[in-house]
Amino acid sequence: RLNTGTDQISVAKRSAPQGWHQPGERAGFQEILVVLRGCLKVEYKGGILEARAGQTIIESPGEWVLHSAPYEGGVEYMAICTPAFSPDKVKRDID
Repeated sequence: RLNTGTDQISVAKRSAPQGWHQPGERAGFQEILVVLRGCLKVEYKGGILEARAGQTIIESPGEWVLHSAPYEGGVEYMAICTPAFSPDKVKRDID
């Protein structure tokens, strides 16, 4: 919303150091993650995916995921959300 000025889509560039992880979450929007550098690890109910530079992961609304950057050098990626990201549309696991 901040970058695009619309609630239809949001685009954000994110970076995280080695060892970073978010709590598991279920988002109320589709999230497209495009890895620019490093490796993004995504755990989901069906297993684990690792996307490296030039690869993309698409997450469906309501799908449980956990993002992390386990490898040296961390990760840099773009997060594209439709509709736009909003904190009230994300249900995070309790640490």
